Parts: sequence; structure tokens; C-alpha cells
Amino acid sequence: MPELPEVETVRAGLKQLLVGHKIVSQEHDTLKGFPNSPGDVSQFLIGAKVVDVRRRAKVLMIDLDTKYTLVIHLKMTGQLVYRGAKNFGAGHPNDSLIGKLPDRSTRVQIELDNGATLFFNDQRKFGWMRLLPTIEVPNIDFMKKVGPEPLEDDFTAEILFQRLQRRKNTCIKAAILDQTVLAGIGNIYADESLWGAKIHPSTLVKYVSKTKIQILFREIQFVLRLSIEKGGSTDRNYVNAEGKRGSYIDFARVFRKEGMPCSRHPDTLIVKIRVAGRGTHICPKCQKIKTSAP
Repeated sequence: MPELPEVETVRAGLKQLLVGHKIVSQEHDTLKGFPNSPGDVSQFLIGAKVVDVRRRAKVLMIDLDTKYTLVIHLKMTGQLVYRGAKNFGAGHPNDSLIGKLPDRSTRVQIELDNGATLFFNDQRKFGWMRLLPTIEVPNIDFMKKVGPEPLEDDFTAEILFQRLQRRKNTCIKAAILDQTVLAGIGNIYADESLWGAKIHPSTLVKYVSKTKIQILFREIQFVLRLSIEKGGSTDRNYVNAEGKRGSYIDFARVFRKEGMPCSRHPDTLIVKIRVAGRGTHICPKCQKIKTSAP
């Protein structure tokens, strides 16, 4: 599933490409991926101008001048790919991972007034696009439950510490993967951040010192910002708004590095274990499990 940096990369790209343009038509294959009434689509989507593209955690929001918002969750295999009129239907240049569109995974097509098309592709059909009044978006169950954004100016190490305490009997990796504790962190950036903070992912939250949480806070922000700078991590299905790959994996320090030397301890190899039901990458020398309070 795309994580915060990937969704933020898509958001930034779509904002540049969509804002100011009107939606002239829409096609979809099933109501599962596009659960909206024809009346709402006709009144509030078709003919509407895009005024903003926002993100909350892993959810994208395309705001319209009708005061409605297209809320999009990519889930595991969702992609949003913009094709301009000049390259519509053709393989996109510049290292695109997407061929001709639409294809078998295309669930929704939205045509714009400049001749471009926004494609929502989803192989596994778990993602969705919901058209809602903008004022109602904060009332979606997900929005009410999701934790703070880790890159917001008002997010601090103290807030991270306090929110983790609600999961103090849970292993630290499961806690930071919990979207009600912290928004947008997934498997890749959990492994990267915990390695950076020298915390074993299986250590219970109650055994992680406040000092270590402060270091973890800095590492989370570091890896997220670096990944956004590199366009995210292309892993399986993720591509940016133009169908291009992200390059963060080339800079990863532990994720997918099993069998390779740890950059801090060249005499120790990175190993892959299972924590919180997820494949997890650690350095056995850097990251020791703690079994008692600090």
C-alpha cells in the first residue's frame, strides 16, 4: 500500500496538473470503486472546476468549486495517472511504468477540459472514489479516527510519546503502523525509522525510553522528507501522477537490504524477520530487544 510519501507525491503532482481545469465527463466500471449516485455526479462533478488537491494520511481529496470533494483511497494497488491530450493512450516517456491507458485495471476515467484524462487504476479493486460535500469530509469515520500528520509543524516528539502510550503493551512497530496513533506510516518507513533510532521493532512501547522516542520522532521525519524528495518508493504498484517511479528504495538503509552489511556495522548483515505480521528488516547488532522498563 502506498504510504505517506507516495500519496503526498501524487497529491503534489495532481495539484499542479488539475487545479483550474473543469471536469467534462466521467466513466467507471462498477459502483464498488465509484460509489456515487448519477444525480450527484451530474450536479456536482460534471462541469465542476478543480480548486485544490489535498491529502490526509493516505487519503487524497480533490476539491471542486461546487463545494463537493472527490475523496480517493488508493488502498493496496490503486494508481492515479494523468495523461495529457498529446500522450493519451500511448506509453508515457521519461521512465513511465504505465503503458497504454485505459487498460484492464482502469476503474474510473475523468476527462478534463484541456483534453487530458485522469485514470484511476486498481488491479485488486479495493480502492474507491467517493463524491461528498466538502463540509462532510471531516466526518468520515476514517478522518475522525486517524492520528496526527508526522510532518505538520505542530507535531512534536512529546505528542508522539503521548500517543504511543495508548499502545504501551504493543510492540513499537505495530504501534507506529496504527493509523489511529500516527497517520501515514507503513511498513517501509517503520523499518527505516526504527533502524535509524536503534530500536528493535518487537520491543514493547512501555520499554522504549522517552529519549529513544525523541530520536524516533526525528528519524520518522527524516525518512518521510527524504522519500518525498525522491518521489516515494516504487514498490509493486506505486507510481506518481505521471506514471513514473519513485527512487527512495535506492537510498533505503535497511528495507529490502537483507543479506547486506549494515551501514553502521559492516561486520553484521541485515536480516529479515516477522513482526506485527509484516516482513521486517533489522540489524541484529544495532537493534536489540528490550524486555524491561528504561
